[in-house]
Amino acid sequence: MTTSEPPEARTSEAEAHRLEALWAGGFGDDYVQRNADAAAVRGPFWNGLLDRIECERVLEVGCNLGANLRWIAPRLDPVHVFGIDVNRTALGAVRSALPEVNSVWSPARSLPFRDGFFDLVFTMGVLIHQPEESLPDVMDEMVRCSSRWVLCGEYHADETVEVPYRGESGALFKRDYRRLFLDRFPALAVVDEGFLGRDEGWDDITWQLFERRR
Repeated sequence: MTTSEPPEARTSEAEAHRLEALWAGGFGDDYVQRNADAAAVRGPFWNGLLDRIECERVLEVGCNLGANLRWIAPRLDPVHVFGIDVNRTALGAVRSALPEVNSVWSPARSLPFRDGFFDLVFTMGVLIHQPEESLPDVMDEMVRCSSRWVLCGEYHADETVEVPYRGESGALFKRDYRRLFLDRFPALAVVDEGFLGRDEGWDDITWQLFERRR
């Protein structure tokens, strides 16, 4: 039996599956353990952001153990707060700590939600772990599921550069995510941006808040 799928598409799918399997397994479990205390001082950022935007329903793509959702859920009705991840250990931690929040197993490149279901869709330190092959799919899904706001907080570089990451290749990339979103989605505009350092509970990330033009 033959297939009409081009070789490059099959390669892209295989690379996406490779990275998802990496994060779903022991490699991802180790990440959960290393970040057990990540949430402690992130409150000022989230409280400041939610003070400035109109938002009722939120999705975090790659929520890990809920270090961000912990601050968002008390500000909203927690039944309208969602997090997806491929690591079941991380999702178990979310369910234990935040039982009213919706923690869902899903790959980032194929979100199980309808168009515009959320007011805000965001990633914090997740797009950096997307390979070149699946990054556009993840960005497309973020924008598709948001009715208004898209937020990303990631490592910045003016040009894409791969960074060695705990012995794995193709697992961490610095990029100009601001430019990538604006180039790919003309309907988005940057309405706020900044930098979050280690003293603020983050790993030196640059963030942008995009709004969909109406």
